[in-house]
Amino acid sequence: MLVKTILKNKPRGCISVSPEMAVSGVIDVLAQKGIGAVLVVENGGLIGILSERDVVRSLSQRASATLNMTAAELMTRKPITGTPETTVEQAMKMMNDGHFRHLPILKDGQLAGLVSIGDVVKARIDQSQHEVDTLRVYVAGGV
Repeated sequence: MLVKTILKNKPRGCISVSPEMAVSGVIDVLAQKGIGAVLVVENGGLIGILSERDVVRSLSQRASATLNMTAAELMTRKPITGTPETTVEQAMKMMNDGHFRHLPILKDGQLAGLVSIGDVVKARIDQSQHEVDTLRVYVAGGV
């Protein structure tokens, strides 16, 4: 299964913020949207990603000063990305190896979407269930 299959089942667009947005504003966006990360976009291009984990780690080191930082100061620059042709297995490996939960998807250098570890796990579960159902039909002589 390819990442583009996951993107077809998600709402269009991604939640993004400007690099100048204060981290306190980013926290509001994360909380209001119920999401774990935002893309940091400038002039229509992806320049970074900022997650809840980034905020919590900074709070533990810098305390309330974190809230006055900008997204650009705290974001992960040049995040690892996938394409719509990336397989779900490849996406899972990238996230696992890199210890992150959100993978921006670029198509021809342009932002095409964002998949989370939850998205890819659900896709794998759905794929496995389909295989089980197909095998049950086959074993029962339905094919």
